[in-house]
Order: sequence, then structure tokens, then C-alpha cells
Amino acid sequence: MVQSLIKLITVNEFITQYGDHDNYELIDGELMEMEPTGPHEQVSSLIGRKLNVEIDHQDLPYFIPHRCLIKLLGTDTAFRPDVIVLDQTQLINEPLWQKEPVITSGKSIKLIAEVVSTNWQNDYARKVEDYALLGIPEYWIVDYLGIGGREYIGKPKQPTITICTLVGDEYQKRLFQNNDQLVSSIFPNLKLTAKQVFIV
Repeated sequence: MVQSLIKLITVNEFITQYGDHDNYELIDGELMEMEPTGPHEQVSSLIGRKLNVEIDHQDLPYFIPHRCLIKLLGTDTAFRPDVIVLDQTQLINEPLWQKEPVITSGKSIKLIAEVVSTNWQNDYARKVEDYALLGIPEYWIVDYLGIGGREYIGKPKQPTITICTLVGDEYQKRLFQNNDQLVSSIFPNLKLTAKQVFIV
């Protein structure tokens, strides 16, 4: 039996070699290729558009970058969220930001939304832990296909948005399906249902 060895790379090597390539992220030194579909991009874009409207309405010092990496300090992990809301008042404390779109502190991040695809285990487990450790106040898991495990989205499986709100150092999770109105602590005036997000 022949086993192929996975060549691990450092987070700095990843940023240098793949920082400009939107379809890769790094988890524990392992290069992960992301292959988003058209519907995946539609959902991401709709979420970004709705949140940008709220940012404008509330005149908040936030913005949604087109491209951004989150470098987890002390690890060889760099996530590339589908949607990330940054607080521009905190960017002065980001050591890499002036040269490249890389965030290292959870204080710079107000909200992350990950649109679930075939690697759903990372979104529901790994990223929940890492984003909580970073102190990111709100994390959305947008499962527009309803492919996550039953322990995460219930039974019968159906399209679900899980909004994780940081309380202390752990996320409190709330599921939204069908015509449920989303409840966001970052955007309390948001008028959006789960069904409106699942337009595809």
C-alpha cells in the first residue's frame, strides 16, 4: 500500500504563493482548494449586498472587502471567508494590512458569513472554534443546500442559517429556516428572512 505524503506549507508561504488566489485557504499547513459554484457565489453576493445596505443606513465605520485572509497567529492556518465585515477604525492595529489584505486580530472583525459547500464540516466545527477563539462577535453559517449534519441543522435536513453570537468565549447558536426573520446583534435593524437568502 502506497500512501501519498501531503506537503505542508507555512502560513507565510501560503500568503506569498496563494494570497491572491481566491480559491485557496490553509488549514494546519494543508492547502485546501475551494470550488464555489454559481449558486454559492449568488448567496455570498446577496448577503454582502444586504449587509452593505445596513452599514450605509446606520452610517457605521464598517466595510466588506472584496478579498481578505484571516491569519490565525501561532498556527499555519489562514481562512478566506465568503463574507467578512471589518471595522476600519481597528485596522491601524493590523500589522499586515497596509501591505496585504490580511487580518490577524478578531477586534478588526464584526461579522463573518461562510456559505456552506462540500467541506461543510470545517464551517460547522473547525471554524466555530477558531472564530470564537479569535473573539469574532458574530458568525453566520449559511447552508443554502441543507447539507450539514443533522446534529447541526436538525431533522429533516433543510436549508438553514445558523447565527452564532459570541457570549463570553463561546458561541450561542440559533437556527433560521424558511420565513424566519434573521436576528443579528451586529445589524439589529436587518430585515431579512432565511428564505430570501436561499433565492437560488
